[in-house]
Amino acid sequence: MASPRKIFKYVGIGVGVLFLSIQIFQVDHTNPAVRGEPNWDSPRTRELAKKACFDCHSNETNWPWYSYVAPVSWRVYNHVYNGRRHFNFSDYPLGTKEPEEAIEVIQKGEMPLSDYLILHAEADLTIMEKAELIKGLQKTFSTTPTPGAQEFKEMKDSSKIENGRDKREKAEGEKY
Repeated sequence: MASPRKIFKYVGIGVGVLFLSIQIFQVDHTNPAVRGEPNWDSPRTRELAKKACFDCHSNETNWPWYSYVAPVSWRVYNHVYNGRRHFNFSDYPLGTKEPEEAIEVIQKGEMPLSDYLILHAEADLTIMEKAELIKGLQKTFSTTPTPGAQEFKEMKDSSKIENGRDKREKAEGEKY
């Protein structure tokens, strides 16, 4: 029977080989070009959004060292990919589909994500900063005259595939 020391040694070697092997599978760390930004209500709103939101919700992502080490890199990439897909400040107005929803998740404390805040303490806004950001985003997205806003809305509506939520909302609207 093998000694516990030998077993531990071979398990350690196996884990090390596995860790090195998965480094082959790297994710894309490029930032697409910034195509447009909202007409910010103030430089302070942009500063707070950059501090708390831009790493995942813009094309200006700062890729820290650990985002190059698998399997952590896979999780970071997934956060950025989904963040940009749901709300992207750098792809305005197309990337900012639901500004009200973005404001709501900040109000509920769902954003920034808790695992992001562990390594990015600067993104953990104070209560006053969070209130300031929410107020600034509300002003930014309610007062921003979007060039071609009507055409964009029509394009968005015509290309939209209805999901269950959309169908329910549509059905509820038809009831009244």
